[in-house]
Amino acid sequence: MLALTKNFIRYTIPWFVAVAMSVMVACADEPNLSDLLNDKPKLRDFLALPLGSETSGHLGEPTNSPQTAGLDEYLNRLEDASESDTDEENNFYERFADEADETNDSELMPSIRPPVLRDSSEAAEELPEADLSRRDDTVDLFRLFGGTPYGFSGPSGILPTDYQTSNHFVPVDDRWRLGQQDSDRYGKAHPIMDDYPGVKGAWWDPYNQNVLKGDYPIFGQHTFMKLTYKNLTLLEGRQLPTPTTPFEATQNPGAAAFFGNPNQFLFASYNSFALDLFHGNTSFKPNDWRVRLNLVQNVNYLRANELAVVNPDVREGLTRTRTDFTLEEWFFESKLSDLSPYYDFVSARVGSQPFVSDFRGFIFSDINRGARLFGTRNANRDQFNLIFFDQTEKETNSLLNRFNEDRHQNTFIANYYRQDFLFPGYNVNLSFHANRDEASTEFNRNDFLVRPDPVGVFQPHDVRSYYFGAASNGHIERINVSSAFYYVLGRDDLNPIAGREVDISAYLAALELSYDRDWVRFRSSYMYNSGDSDPNDEKATGFDAITPNPNFAGNEFSYWGRQNPRLFGVELTNRLSLNPSLRSDKFQGQTNFVNPGLHLFNLGIDGDITPRLKSINNVNFLWFDQTAPLETYLFTGEVNKFIGTDISTGMEYRPLLNNNVLLLGGLSTLIGGDGFRDLFQRIDGKLEDPVAGFVELVLEY
Repeated sequence: MLALTKNFIRYTIPWFVAVAMSVMVACADEPNLSDLLNDKPKLRDFLALPLGSETSGHLGEPTNSPQTAGLDEYLNRLEDASESDTDEENNFYERFADEADETNDSELMPSIRPPVLRDSSEAAEELPEADLSRRDDTVDLFRLFGGTPYGFSGPSGILPTDYQTSNHFVPVDDRWRLGQQDSDRYGKAHPIMDDYPGVKGAWWDPYNQNVLKGDYPIFGQHTFMKLTYKNLTLLEGRQLPTPTTPFEATQNPGAAAFFGNPNQFLFASYNSFALDLFHGNTSFKPNDWRVRLNLVQNVNYLRANELAVVNPDVREGLTRTRTDFTLEEWFFESKLSDLSPYYDFVSARVGSQPFVSDFRGFIFSDINRGARLFGTRNANRDQFNLIFFDQTEKETNSLLNRFNEDRHQNTFIANYYRQDFLFPGYNVNLSFHANRDEASTEFNRNDFLVRPDPVGVFQPHDVRSYYFGAASNGHIERINVSSAFYYVLGRDDLNPIAGREVDISAYLAALELSYDRDWVRFRSSYMYNSGDSDPNDEKATGFDAITPNPNFAGNEFSYWGRQNPRLFGVELTNRLSLNPSLRSDKFQGQTNFVNPGLHLFNLGIDGDITPRLKSINNVNFLWFDQTAPLETYLFTGEVNKFIGTDISTGMEYRPLLNNNVLLLGGLSTLIGGDGFRDLFQRIDGKLEDPVAGFVELVLEY
């Protein structure tokens, strides 16, 4: 093995060294290596040198081979060639610098500016002059035949801005309407109730891309239009404590006064037609400008089983039918400025517009005419709103806006939202509300007095109130948290129950905690509205909101929140409002801060039974905070604080797994406590627990 190794070192390595040195010597004789490689005979001669006969038998000893003999000559020639190349390179750069000094920029620009670029001063919508010298007429120009866009794209509203001059580039001006090849991935011919890519739509198809619902621009590249039709139909049966009148003796002889038949039936249908025209990049960045119009038509019908319910004139009978039509939403919006590179912006909106002032709608939720300044900060982590409302009067039965009738009420709201406050997914809101409800007199469409409230000394009076609040909504780890706290102060120059000028000082506090376990959510919540302990003093400490619609404690399904039992000329609670405010109407009446207040404790459980079906269940325990305002108003003895137990259940069904078809239903009852009995029991001492149920169908197209 040792002998083999020695022979390898002795004979093989000198052979490789000799070949390498031969190539190096040959390269010194030639101007560069590429010339040698191109001259194959010379390269073959160098590689075919004689080896072995004159080499030394020991590595490292001097030899007389031509390879080693030419080494010194090769090194000398390589050094001379390197110096010659360096001198030529330096001379080249010196000549180039001298020529550049003698040539100005204007002479160089035509040679480095690509002729395909358009001058920035040229109008983008004008066709550039065709350079026919660049056109290749030897073959037909390549054309794209990629089919049509998916869905219903409509005609393009974009004029061509470039010519095709070669097969290398095909101008595509409309980047939204790119042709797509026909595709049927599963070979089922795209059945109606099956959803997978490749559907060729129609103008009436809302479930795939459609230019009529803002998926494709209607003008240019950035102007979109969205058309929406929506129908909401409500069927509701309910039992409300209903006073009798002297005239019932002829219709229902033997009926026990004071409260008669509580049964009522309500039907309401809303049809809305909305047009939304906006300029931007659909949902990818804020709109540059936006115009929205929403026409709403309503038909409503009410049947009661007692007189003086549909109208104070008993000759109007037991039923009432009304039809209302109005332009409910109309506004123009424009982006004023970009605030950061992260799409933060500030915009202005003027006109009749919807607005909810906090997460749950405790203080203000309405559609009305106003001017709004809004925007975002910190990469949309913060949002802010400044809005001023000059309210219009409402239609009594449909609650639609009367387009040209002033309500004599002004509201200013400022709020600020912060996302991921202290905890990821936990959001907070700070807000300020200022509300001035001027002295006025108003009879509603059913001829009932609603302003001033027909209570005590009902004289026109001015109410000014200022709300300071903080709210939160989100989750802390696994626990969902929603809270609110508001303090209101102000002045009522003639409260109808107190019969005097009063200073306002009242509170609201609410907290909801919930926990999600698979498809079930367990909820518990508490709300406190302060009440007035002395309605005859100069302080009004009962809390009332401006136009509340709280999404809290199952308000939409509960009896206490959904119904509006009346006490003489006012309502104990307004419809879709939890606070017993003793005002005539939530929208047409004035805020009243001399009221009994409320304690509400809720237990609830929600379940996603299937992806289409959801169940909402609640139990609310209700107490008045103070009963003195009720005792003063009714001229009665002591009223117990416990109102009763409100039990409700509801179902939400979405057959198409979206909100285009939505079916809601609910049942509720109030098991009256001593406080409810003190207010609504009949002369014979009986109190029937009222029940209510509704079905609501929403169709959106």
